[in-house]
Amino acid sequence: MTRVLVVDDDRSIRRTLEKFLLGEGYEVVTAADGPEAMRAAAGADVILLDLGLPGADGFEVLASVRADAHPPPVVVITARDDMQSTVRAIQMGAYEYLVKPLDVERLRLVVRRAAESRDAERALGQFVARETESYQVGNIIGRSPPIREVYKQIGAVSTSRASVLVLGESGTGKELVAKAIHYASADRDKPFVAINCTAFARDLLESELFGHARGAFTGAVADKVGRFELAGAGTLFLDEIGELSVGLQAKLLRILQERVFERVGDNRPIPLRARIIAATHRDLDVMVAAGDFREDLLYRLRVMEIRLPPLRERAEDVPLLVEGLLDKINRDLHKHVRIVSREAMAALARYPWPGNVRELENALTRAVVLSQGEVLEVRHLPLGGDDAAPPPRRAPITQAPPIGEPELVALREVERRHIERVLLHTEWNKRRASAILEISRPTLDRKIEEFGLVRPDRFQEER
Repeated sequence: MTRVLVVDDDRSIRRTLEKFLLGEGYEVVTAADGPEAMRAAAGADVILLDLGLPGADGFEVLASVRADAHPPPVVVITARDDMQSTVRAIQMGAYEYLVKPLDVERLRLVVRRAAESRDAERALGQFVARETESYQVGNIIGRSPPIREVYKQIGAVSTSRASVLVLGESGTGKELVAKAIHYASADRDKPFVAINCTAFARDLLESELFGHARGAFTGAVADKVGRFELAGAGTLFLDEIGELSVGLQAKLLRILQERVFERVGDNRPIPLRARIIAATHRDLDVMVAAGDFREDLLYRLRVMEIRLPPLRERAEDVPLLVEGLLDKINRDLHKHVRIVSREAMAALARYPWPGNVRELENALTRAVVLSQGEVLEVRHLPLGGDDAAPPPRRAPITQAPPIGEPELVALREVERRHIERVLLHTEWNKRRASAILEISRPTLDRKIEEFGLVRPDRFQEER
């Protein structure tokens, strides 16, 4: 049960608030002065705090509460309606500032939201120790010069709260780098909240980002806390930022400039405390030139920039990646594949990996499933022939040609096979394939005709 601490030197106000909150289903404790409030704060989930207190004023109590590693939200309730007190309280970390006489409905809403925020932070905090271990910089695998540069950049950006833009092809590990930055920073005990901007329809993405008030739109039957609010003073990771609509780009720019946001259907400003890390596989400079991405937003996001190399540019890291990924896959699947044959490792090292580390992990997962013993052999690898692509939840792909000897394949043939694999991977969705290949749709159509590629019957024609 949520415990609310009511701090006020006026006995009648304490009793009135206690009765009201008990009726709302909260556990209530009270304090009449500053020292008593500081002693009782440790067990509270939400604090309602008057500023004019004997012994120690409300600002001293607020400072004491906020000094805790995991402070509860503090709602200031006071007769002071001057700007100086309001600004000072918010700067010190007050969740909300309410002026007496209190509006009952407003109080009910604020306490409920504060309790939701506390529950969310507590739930996220349970994963911090495990996540810190999982996403240390040392757990990003590789020793090649390109990945060593990434290590240096992670170390540099983790010492500040500046916005970071992570660039790289799909599957290179952009979210892994974002988590490494967060868990290497001083805010590692704060939430890390991620959202993929392509995972929601555009009309729902705004609600997911900012939350919404009950009744804001059809189906909004209750208040919803958005990712910006859930992130608190931690890190908000915006993956595939290049897919944001122009309207949401404008809203995000305003939020980054003013450091406040609002839930959909509510005009109450909520301070933005989180550090923003964004990522994309798109070339945002090209998008700016084409008018598809705001240049001023790009400047705000790209205070610091990290570019991840594709796996084909650090092939020397493949054996290390295979070793690390096999450990993880064995644990997840309860298997014991410990040895990779020389032929299999050679095939893994020379394959171009258009899907980068994600594709490598998928290929190894399938190989481990197919392996009957402790040795992973080349015949288990989905790198050619009937196993040209390993994406889950699809029938086996039968159209890709065998790889043969890659070192003898002409550049033109490599290009053809690469385009065909991407088309198969996207189930011949030309829009997605164009994005992965980083070419225009007309260019892709021309390449399909040039190479004589044929859409398999099992993939529906785009409409």
